Amino acid sequence: MNRCSWPANDPLMMQYHDTEWGVPLHDDRKLFEFLVLDAFQAGLSWRTVLYKRADFRKAFDDFDPERIARYQSRKIQQLLQNARIIRNRMKIEATVNNARRFLDIQAQYGSFDQFIWQFTDYRTLHHQLKPGQPAPATSPESDAMSKALRKVGFQFVGSTICYAFMQAAGMINDHVVTCFRYHELKSPASI
Repeated sequence: MNRCSWPANDPLMMQYHDTEWGVPLHDDRKLFEFLVLDAFQAGLSWRTVLYKRADFRKAFDDFDPERIARYQSRKIQQLLQNARIIRNRMKIEATVNNARRFLDIQAQYGSFDQFIWQFTDYRTLHHQLKPGQPAPATSPESDAMSKALRKVGFQFVGSTICYAFMQAAGMINDHVVTCFRYHELKSPASI
């Protein structure tokens, strides 16, 4: 079976690639999870974050934005002591801030999904990457998403983080054209 090269022979990375990455996502809670995890990935490898995802879920109340929005300094201190997650104060504080902004967007738009998919005109953009061809790090769509999120107060949402989020959430299909998932995700009947 042909797949993208980035999962290599890592079972957890292959499972993520084969079942999650690039699948169009419209569940607000899961979209928030991906936004948080992509922010924590900044400067690190996705593998590092993926192997800590279960611990992140426990530490951050299963990525419940309503609960995270209520975190105070005591909870932030507990998170900074949790060796099972990435202990970066700026990223932890940004997560709390972003949960509050996330709730604001839900209140204004009815859902985060409705807001976030506007940047790809409510459809998946299918790139045609060849094996060995690197995916772009940003795009005009991720630039626009970053600008809009920062305008309403989100943090750790630069264009590169937004692009990674768009890939993960299926807003962009960056599977290489020889990967079995590329064609499955391009076909609406298979989703």
